[in-house]
This record gives sequence, C-alpha cells and structure tokens, in this order.
Amino acid sequence: MGRGSSWPGKIALKLYPDILSHLQYPDTVIAVTGSNGKTSTVEMIAHVLREGGMKVAYNKEGSNQTEGVTTFLLNDATLGGKIRSDAVLLESDERYMRRTFKFFHPRCLIITNLYRDQMTRNGHPEWIYDIIRRGLHDDMMLVLNADDPLVSKFGAGRKGTLYFGADHLEGDTTVNDSIYNDGKYCPICMKPMEYEYYHYNHIGKYRCTSCGFARPDTRWSLTGVDLEEGKIVIDGKYKIPLTFNGIYHCYNTLAAFAAADLAGIPKETAAKALGGYILKSGRIVDFTLNKCEGRLLLSKHENSISYDRSIDVVVKDPRKVNVMFIVDAISRKYFTSDSSWLWDIDFEKLNRDNVGKIILAGKYCNDLAVRFEAAGIAKEKTELFETVLEASLYAGNQTDYLYVITCFSDKEKILSLVKRKELS
Repeated sequence: MGRGSSWPGKIALKLYPDILSHLQYPDTVIAVTGSNGKTSTVEMIAHVLREGGMKVAYNKEGSNQTEGVTTFLLNDATLGGKIRSDAVLLESDERYMRRTFKFFHPRCLIITNLYRDQMTRNGHPEWIYDIIRRGLHDDMMLVLNADDPLVSKFGAGRKGTLYFGADHLEGDTTVNDSIYNDGKYCPICMKPMEYEYYHYNHIGKYRCTSCGFARPDTRWSLTGVDLEEGKIVIDGKYKIPLTFNGIYHCYNTLAAFAAADLAGIPKETAAKALGGYILKSGRIVDFTLNKCEGRLLLSKHENSISYDRSIDVVVKDPRKVNVMFIVDAISRKYFTSDSSWLWDIDFEKLNRDNVGKIILAGKYCNDLAVRFEAAGIAKEKTELFETVLEASLYAGNQTDYLYVITCFSDKEKILSLVKRKELS
C-alpha cells in the first residue's frame, strides 16, 4: 500500500494483538537496544551473519517500535507462522521493547549505552533504565557494555550476563572533560564513584568505593584502537580496519563481533567481514558540494554525546576543515522547540587551529550562535544562515574539506543539494 514500514504491523496488531506470540522463531534471535548505535550495530551483525552463511531477517528500515518489528517479522513468516530466516535481528526502541517482548523473547539482548537522549520524550537515563528493566525476562541472555555504569547495572546479581568493553587505550584521560558527568555517582548506592580512566564522557573504568560496584570483566574487549589509522584490535588478536574512525563505531563494531560469536560465526570470519565494512544506513555519507569535498555525520538532535563524538572526528582531522551544523527541526517524530540540549554539547572543542569556518544553518541558527558565543568561539569564525540552501551555497564556494553535522530530521535538506560519493 506504500504506507511505510509500520502501517502493516499496526493493522495486524489491531486485528490480532498477540500475533507475535504465535510465530515460530529460529534459535538465533538477537535484539539491540540503547540510546545510540542500535541501527549501525544491527546492520553490522546482519552483514557478518550473512557472510557466515546465515539467512537473516531484520528491521533494516530502522522502524524499531512494536509496529515496525511486527511488519518485518510477518514479512519473513510463512502463512503457517514459521520464520523463514536462520536468524532474527531486532533493533528495539528503548521505550517500546517492554511491549515488543511481551509476547516473545529474544535469546540475546545487547544494550549499547544509556545517555541523555531526547529529554522531552525520554526524561533522564535512569528513567529509561527502569523502562528497559521492565522488558527483561529470565530467559534472555544480556550482553552489556561494561564501560557504561548504568548499563552494567542490569547485570548486577544476574547470572549468565556477558560484557563487552574497551581496555585502557591510548588517548584515555583520568578526568572527565565533558560538560556534564553522568557517571559521577554510583547507580547502585548513589555514592560518589571513582574512575581509573575515561574513554569518553562517563564511559570508562569505574568503581564505587562505598558498595563495591565496579566495571565487570569482559568476554570481548577492544585491546587496541588507532583512530588516526582507522583500525581496532579485538581480544589482542583480531585486527579490523574501519571505514570510519569514531570511537562510537569502535564500540558498535565490538558489539557486532560479540553477537556474531554468540550466533556461532567463527571469530576469524566475523573479523574479516567487519573489516572495512561500509554502513548502508546513511549515518555517514561522503559528498561533493561545488568546490569542496565533505562528509555528513548524522548525530542525534537532543543527544549531546552523539554530537560530541562527531565533533571529535572534526577536531582530530589533521587537515584544515570547515564544519556546518544544521538544526532546522528538532525532531521528525514530535513537535518541540526546546534547544536547551545545545548547552550540553562540547562545542568548546572546536577552538582548534584546524577548524576554519563554522557554518550555523537552519531555523535555530541563532540558538546555535548564542551557544557558540558562550563557548568562546570568535564571531568572525561563524557564519549564520536561516536556510540550508543559503548555507550550502556559501559552503560550496570554500575549498577546505567540509563536515556537516545534523540529525535524521534534517539530513535530506543537505543531501538533496550535494552529489553523493562512495565511502572510501
């Protein structure tokens, strides 16, 4: 009917509310939830499992609420209700997984991270923790990010929980240099927590000196990360070249490696499949715009850590670069004009010699301008444009490499004006 990825499932659930409980699932059913990284992680897991010879069904459109999950599952089922594929992968919205898993349970649930995300919708991460907790069942194997204290809390006292995380890496810090620190207090006893090192924001090696809650041991580990060279080492043995050098991507790749291992894919096969894999989800897009080359980094609005990681890519680029921020619509799902989340982003990092012009575009360009002024960035470095078209005309006449940082709601406004390239 041409109504997208959710409508068929919505109609099916209206007619048959518990239809998901009547499907026959394969042995391998893996779900991924969390604030960031769901779509990319599921896509990589699907790629590795296919490279390992498995037939895979997953919600590649990214429709991760119950209706979208229902649509893709029914799409892969026979009239008798048997799933045709060898493996089912589910990207599950953290707010909806308790409803999705009411009638069936994944064998394995991967939780990537819990950050401040869409505050007008999701409130505080601890509230989201409680919502996810209500969707957990005893027959689920939890695979958790050990480096996120709120995520690892899900495994406290729970047998059979497995963890992935990063060892001490070059570039780690002993202080949290972010604007805020959501790992300052223990999620168990709420007393101050100590960190041996931070990978970024509140992600690192932590320990509560009051109750003893601490980063757990990992089954899968990032033992080496070279973001300049674009490669990681897993478990001291498996070397994987990356097409994108963000620390986020390193964690997502590790989570995909862990999922493939649990699905029975040989580790050598998983490492080879992940090496140089180019995401198809459009999170990263290379382009040309008139005189300049550039890259789009999709970063969730109302999610400061997502923006921080994209900014890290910009400031670590050894070239002279320009950067464009587009905030023309806060959300594509609900109305809000709240821009307070801009004050949680570490824009101060852009006070670097390699960063040339900073182009602020869209309806909220003045909100951005106030935030950049507070960040101490010289006004002569910033250019304001109320439309993406005007900003693109200006940026396209510059010769320095251009990064564009924006969200799903605004990405087509820039992509419609550029010529896309294959990632190299």
